Amino acid sequence: MLSASTLAARPEFTVAVVGCRSDHARWSQPETRDDHRLVLVRRGRFRRSADGTDADLDPTMAYWGAPGEQERFAHPAGGDVCTSVSFEPSLLGRPPAATTVHVDARVDLAHRRLVAAAGTGDIDYALTEELLRLVAAAAGEPAVRSRPADRALAAAAREAIIEGAPEAERLFALAALLEVSPYRLSRVFSRETGVSLTRYRNRVRVARAMDRIAEGEPSLAHLAAQLGFADQAHLTRIVREHVGHTPTVLRRLLAPVRVPRGFR
Repeated sequence: MLSASTLAARPEFTVAVVGCRSDHARWSQPETRDDHRLVLVRRGRFRRSADGTDADLDPTMAYWGAPGEQERFAHPAGGDVCTSVSFEPSLLGRPPAATTVHVDARVDLAHRRLVAAAGTGDIDYALTEELLRLVAAAAGEPAVRSRPADRALAAAAREAIIEGAPEAERLFALAALLEVSPYRLSRVFSRETGVSLTRYRNRVRVARAMDRIAEGEPSLAHLAAQLGFADQAHLTRIVREHVGHTPTVLRRLLAPVRVPRGFR
């Protein structure tokens, strides 16, 4: 019996937790999917047969799925829990070399960071970048040297974020605006600036939050919504991460200094 819970969904991708309680040792009936996906095992193990190739999957082995593949599954060891990432093919810098991939420590960490990012509320940047890192780590993307075009791309992304372009509200939309793949944008930006797109965007938003707080913004909930945070708690967490203080403390720190009458 299958159960699925969606952690995050956007038109370009879906991240879900899929559990199977079945204990049947025989192969299931063939089924065909129409999406590109990366499936990583959290707990348990099972077998997968796709287009005549069998694989044993466990927390050390993941698999890539492609549209049109005919799949069958067997669960001789009981149930399992997996993270299933369905995505547009543009997320892949290049096609994976094999259907199955060894989950080394890098891929394992990227998987854990993706799951953790799902709880932040920042789907369009924090989770999206962790998803891109996971897919790249699993695909084994090679390193790329910096080029003038890369520096220009990073500069254009910074300008869009600083100027508050509507497309900068989502990483995928920003990539489309700049006419590059989301993977290329994320990878190039981190390499050229030394920080991730997520952290850079948050740095800009924190500066705007401090401006508004210094101007006397009365509602932190309204401020969070205006700046694109998931909620007030998200705003508070990001501000504290960047400046070491909560917005409430910043109200006091940024309040105008009152000069005693005798010193004016």
